[in-house]
Amino acid sequence: MTTPPFPAPTPAEIAVVSAQLGRQARGVVGIAARCACGNPTVVATTPRLPDGTPFPTFYYLTHPAATAAMSTLEATQVMPELAALLADDADIAAAYLAAHEAYLADRAGFGDVPEIDGVSAGGMPTRVKCLHALAGHALAAGPGVNPIGDEALARSSWSPEVCRCEDPGAALRDPEASSA
Repeated sequence: MTTPPFPAPTPAEIAVVSAQLGRQARGVVGIAARCACGNPTVVATTPRLPDGTPFPTFYYLTHPAATAAMSTLEATQVMPELAALLADDADIAAAYLAAHEAYLADRAGFGDVPEIDGVSAGGMPTRVKCLHALAGHALAAGPGVNPIGDEALARSSWSPEVCRCEDPGAALRDPEASSA
């Protein structure tokens, strides 16, 4: 878990994130969570991308195995169950609202974007819309901050404690050392 402000991402980290995404990473301001091997799992992104597009998803899940696990949960209709938890438990609803507010506060340090004012991610604070975003927030913020993200991670087949990276530890290697 890393909280803002984040150290600037290294070229090796950006290369790993770009490989994970299958495209050039955009607007990355830091690595918010890591795999057991040190590779990025969640990146923090600017609320306005370099091309000017508003981007509310501050904590973006990039690890392929983690994103696949969240996609599997969404495909197996777990979101209505999580939405029911939110609707039926006042404590979970209050914690989810607090998670939304914490998310907005984290993102606010990286710029004000009026088009997304008050919008966090994943349906917070009243819905369960995207488990990828909620799991990303839970991983970045740490256990106990986002109850729905925590529950999605608990129900998934993926764990940040077990490396499933194509190139373990690539983000920690000095690219200059391998080219020498």
